[in-house]
Amino acid sequence: MALKLRHKDTTAGSPILDGLNEMQMEAVKAINGPALIIAGAGSGKTRVLTHRIAYLIENGVPPYNILALTFTNKSAREMQARLARLIPPEAASKIWAGTFHSVFARILRMEASEIGYTSSFSIYDTDDSLRVVKSILSKTGIAPKQYPPQGIRSRISWSKNKMIPWQEYRDSAETILEKQTSVVFEEYESILRQNNAMDFDDLLINMIRLLDKSRDILQKYQNRFKYILVDEYQDTNKSQYIAINQLSNAHQNICVVGDDAQSIYRWRGAEIQNILDFQKKYPYAKIIRLEQNYRSTKNILAAADSLIKNNSRQIPKNLWTNNSEGAKIKLIGCPDERVEAANIVSIVNIEMKGDYDIKDFAVLYRTNAQSLALENAFRQANLPYVIVGGMSFYKRKEVKDTIAYLRLLANPQDGESLKRVVNEPPRGFGKASMGHINNFSYDRSISLLDAFRAAEECEALQNRAKVAAMNFAAMIDKYVKLKDETKPAHLTLEFIEETGMLQMYKDIGTSDSMDRWNNIQQLLSDISMFFRQNKESTLEDYLQQISLVSEADEADTSKNKVTLMTLHAAKGLEFPVVIIAGVEQGLLPLTKAEQDQEEEEEERRLFYVGITRAEEKLYLSYARSRMKFGEISGRIPSRFLEEIDQSLLDRSGEDARQGKPARSGQPFVRSKFNDIPNQNISNRNIPNQLISNQDTHSQIPEEEFAFRRGNTVVHAKFGPGKITGLKGSGPHRQAVVVFNSVGKKTLMLKYANLKVTKK
Repeated sequence: MALKLRHKDTTAGSPILDGLNEMQMEAVKAINGPALIIAGAGSGKTRVLTHRIAYLIENGVPPYNILALTFTNKSAREMQARLARLIPPEAASKIWAGTFHSVFARILRMEASEIGYTSSFSIYDTDDSLRVVKSILSKTGIAPKQYPPQGIRSRISWSKNKMIPWQEYRDSAETILEKQTSVVFEEYESILRQNNAMDFDDLLINMIRLLDKSRDILQKYQNRFKYILVDEYQDTNKSQYIAINQLSNAHQNICVVGDDAQSIYRWRGAEIQNILDFQKKYPYAKIIRLEQNYRSTKNILAAADSLIKNNSRQIPKNLWTNNSEGAKIKLIGCPDERVEAANIVSIVNIEMKGDYDIKDFAVLYRTNAQSLALENAFRQANLPYVIVGGMSFYKRKEVKDTIAYLRLLANPQDGESLKRVVNEPPRGFGKASMGHINNFSYDRSISLLDAFRAAEECEALQNRAKVAAMNFAAMIDKYVKLKDETKPAHLTLEFIEETGMLQMYKDIGTSDSMDRWNNIQQLLSDISMFFRQNKESTLEDYLQQISLVSEADEADTSKNKVTLMTLHAAKGLEFPVVIIAGVEQGLLPLTKAEQDQEEEEEERRLFYVGITRAEEKLYLSYARSRMKFGEISGRIPSRFLEEIDQSLLDRSGEDARQGKPARSGQPFVRSKFNDIPNQNISNRNIPNQLISNQDTHSQIPEEEFAFRRGNTVVHAKFGPGKITGLKGSGPHRQAVVVFNSVGKKTLMLKYANLKVTKK
């Protein structure tokens, strides 16, 4: 039965209730029993949380009886800072407020002996865990090339998130990979125990074990935390859900705050069902909806609302605002990602002539790989930008590794680049071997690569290391010899493929590794585009360009910048002007959502999060073709665009105009007032008007295609297939083809080079 606080409202006229709207005040004052606060985007949930805690204390609840759980340390700090302005700082400091991991670690340190640890246990981060997995693979003789350690570590973490112990994982293992993972899983748990260590997942699981094992300890913390508040409840996973329920069971004064429409972390274990089923767990829970939005214009909010109503699994809500109607949402259609990036720069330039500073802009995108074209455009226009929730494209590890390989290809004397990549992917050439061959190189006064070539003569090296060194040198030498007789774009693609990096990330198969794989592919596409536009340039020219860009980025320390970030990273933020790039099928939503309704609904929620970051103006942009894996791929606008109330959209930016014929074989992008050769975009600021939809990817002349539904066709890469649908017209006509090898693909006929084999 819930503990009820008998109180008089001592806060009348106090700042705790001042300035709250009717529903916010209701949420603050509903302190007895379970409560679910559905906080729509921009509805002031942080304000409600902090005022609710202050209200509890004003009405006699000791601060140490309050537990406030957040998902980031930043949120916890912000909450405590706001509380210090509402209540005495001493009282604010006594509240248990922090992330799930930090609060549970604090409790586990005090009670560690109950579950077989000491209070000085270590906490292993992801890198520590990965090192343990690698050591186990080495010890057990499991080949890391065949069973990548990062993939195994991720499987172990996934199992822990689902609360599947190693014994259960072992018993249910079917594939060879699962069986090998179970061997590592068992040893991994043993090593952590031996080292008196917990990983991040253990902090949640061991909290549950502690509460399950000792009734006295369970009651101790149930009585300590008589009032529990949970922020971002839609992002909780299974173990967090169980722990919260254990702690709140006695008094049931649990208040969870969240928005099912902003549940976007399914890929890392979050279960939206936790918030959807809150009333099933607590039948007498009070439901309070915060529906007034203080952030966005009426048009932006209505667009978000019309989109999210297409999800079947949601808690009904009707968002509204007293803000102005605002401008319509501008839709920008572009021929390719480079023109898209150039247009985004133009939007910033145009809007900055009004009332906006450069810091007022955010450019959001679905995948990290999309940032490359955007970074190039902002640099070329001399507009400062900052990557939030990530890093500059060229500073990402996998990109730096790829560039190091290319530097070694261009300059075989570059020993530092060799050191960086010799074990990317792992080749069995460890630190000890590297030390031996370094000495060998020094003693003979030869380059490191020369030492690798002569590794047979290095007596300190084991035979396996000798073979690895000589094989590596042979691979480099092979491509150095091809350098003068092979086009740079083809050379780099073949070389990077043979290094094994792409295969390594593909074999790992995690979300993170596939992102890295995609980033390498994006770099290769950028290289391909560079040499298309600079036919006489060399690999050294490209590397010099990259080097100068990196130095310029390091020198720019200004904080007044355009913000570039993924849609996931944008959650919780807001900007006067938001531009969402790549609103296309296959990007937003991702391709995997086509066959999975849960994935599709999460992608729609992610788009909703992006839209609701905008305060005053919103631009949505898409490309009709995009470089993918070094090839041009036809794209179509996202179906999500059709789900937005069409009366809210300004589609004038989608109109394509035919540009003038290219001069001297150069493709053009066409502006409103003048023609600009593509290669010159990099040499001047982008003009202050949008670039129209003239195709810049290819100089292939338009042709009329006589394809029909039912035609049997053949593609150079995908082989035979059958056309099941056609859409679009002119240069944008597309065919939906079901191939025998890869299934359904949507191809732009202008680029696909399909051959009809049967009418």
